[in-house]
Amino acid sequence: MTAADLERVDVPLPELLCQVKEMTALKQARTVAALLVEDRHLCDPQDTAFALLSCTCKTPLATDGDYPGFADWVAQQEDLNAITRRRAS
Repeated sequence: MTAADLERVDVPLPELLCQVKEMTALKQARTVAALLVEDRHLCDPQDTAFALLSCTCKTPLATDGDYPGFADWVAQQEDLNAITRRRAS
């Protein structure tokens, strides 16, 4: 990185704080909007009718023979995720 690069990215502290405040407000607004969308989805009167449209497939689309070792890999990933979650809590 050159001095010219640093000059381009160097921002006075008050301006930086203002940018952080704006980004935080935008993130909060998007979160509220997403929560409102989820609330509308949960109260959607057509949701039950839509769920009834799904059908089950009587024959498996893929078998363990199609992807050897995949089931074991998925189980390993689930174990690793569980370990990571335990460490984080």
